[in-house]
Amino acid sequence: MKRHPAARRVTIQNFTVAETITNWAARIRAGEPRAISRAITAIENSDPRAEDLLRELFPSTGRAYLIGVTGAPGTGKSTLVDKLAAHYRAQGKTVGIIAVDPTSPYTGGAVLGDRIRMQGHAGDSGTFIRSMATRGFFGGLARATADAVLVLDAAGKQVVLVETVGVGQDEIDVVQLAECTLVLVVPGFGDDVQSMKAGLMEVADIFVLNKAEREGADRLEQQLHAMLELAPHRHDGARGWTPPVVRTTAIEGKGIGELAEEIEKFRERREQSGEQREKIQHYWKQRLVLLLEGQVLARALGGDGQRLLESLASEVAQRRKNPYTAVRELLSRAGL
Repeated sequence: MKRHPAARRVTIQNFTVAETITNWAARIRAGEPRAISRAITAIENSDPRAEDLLRELFPSTGRAYLIGVTGAPGTGKSTLVDKLAAHYRAQGKTVGIIAVDPTSPYTGGAVLGDRIRMQGHAGDSGTFIRSMATRGFFGGLARATADAVLVLDAAGKQVVLVETVGVGQDEIDVVQLAECTLVLVVPGFGDDVQSMKAGLMEVADIFVLNKAEREGADRLEQQLHAMLELAPHRHDGARGWTPPVVRTTAIEGKGIGELAEEIEKFRERREQSGEQREKIQHYWKQRLVLLLEGQVLARALGGDGQRLLESLASEVAQRRKNPYTAVRELLSRAGL
């Protein structure tokens, strides 16, 4: 029986796609910058191939050490990341940098991409830098950041630095993703510690007092230590870690070595106590819930689901249907 040409094309196409994903993943594992960049773009754009690619890459992940860098706008996060990257490269370690920037209202891309601010690493094959636009996603991180980290991990980057958008009270999601979170503060920001949001203060594994050459640095350091003495113990406090305050002048490279030493001390402490394993497990528990939510939404709102959602929203708004029944209808559509 002669095979239908269309069926043959589908078979060939499917084989070609599978082969492409495998080759693409191999090129990423080999550290090819172009393959890495294409992968992150696919993730950002919700390309259907991205999930298949991440499945292929996932067994090669779990080796990078992820450092989050957060703080208010103007604290020098980009400069600090630049100098930390240079420090790790001098030690022979490969580095990945993801800098999350505000979204341009015109192009949808990242405003003032950090690749421009870190041109000193442009020709270094051991460093990969990517700016990511938030695209309206709150929390200080882009929605695709976690998956982009997996790509850099699979690509063999030993240290991955994630710089957040300048944060406010709730924009502290980096603490869930990072294995060590640096919170930058600088003297001269109004009422110093009192002007900082409580949530941001509580996520720090290490405080970085940047621009320490400025007047008021001593007073700010004293305030930070006083705050740490009065603050309720975090869950790791009982195991003997009080966030240190490291003074830096990042633009001159001062204090970067000392900061790297504190990061290493924190890493060792976490690994010895078993907290690192617990944190990673907790992170993946939360991540699985988010992925599950995404899958349920996709099934509930696929096809003409958006039209149903609009209809249900109208009925609820007019009090012709209660929201709980409406949600049950959507879950039923998803087969749940």
